Amino acid sequence: MWVIKIGGSLQHAGNLPEFLAMLVEHAAGQAVIVPGGGDFADQVRQLQAEMNLDDMTAHHMALRAMEKYGAFLTSCDPGLQPARSFNEISQLLARRKIPVWFPYDIVADNPSIPACWDVSSDTLSLWFAEQLRCRYLFILKSIAPETENYSAWYLSQHGFLDKGFIDMTKRTHVVSWWLHYQQATSFFHMLYLREHPATVLKQITTYNQYATINHA
Repeated sequence: MWVIKIGGSLQHAGNLPEFLAMLVEHAAGQAVIVPGGGDFADQVRQLQAEMNLDDMTAHHMALRAMEKYGAFLTSCDPGLQPARSFNEISQLLARRKIPVWFPYDIVADNPSIPACWDVSSDTLSLWFAEQLRCRYLFILKSIAPETENYSAWYLSQHGFLDKGFIDMTKRTHVVSWWLHYQQATSFFHMLYLREHPATVLKQITTYNQYATINHA
């Protein structure tokens, strides 16, 4: 089993329904989806700034924003079903469905997860994959960094991932991979042939290779 985090910006990608349909075809019963926040989370950020909301309130609203995006994803294909607990996830996988994680019930009052924007759906997907004891996390984004440095430090510092991701990476055994939406065909080809992700994707590493070179 593995986890796929689907970035909120993909809601504007015209081929997202096709990607989801292919995911149901090739990964039913094997994958769990973590939804991003997308426009819904952006609205929470704006509202917090305008209304001076406290961090815990904004945190709860952002989790609901992920669930709104998750509801959009589940509306795209009947093979995608909402799941609010680990038990529901197990049941859906056994029925050869793909659970879409609705995080509020598990995360909202969890003291181990900071209520701040440094920890968004990126870090939550990594934390969640660790809870599920998954080997791989695939982070599907609408952008691809123009660099060979796929360290968690670099991606976090340049806005490709949230800032909490680097710390979570150091505390998990899950291996994370960057998946650009234009790699979808190669990705599913990889799944069909049961190839290692490194044949197609960039691994998100726990170190900054350029910083290591510069300080050698």
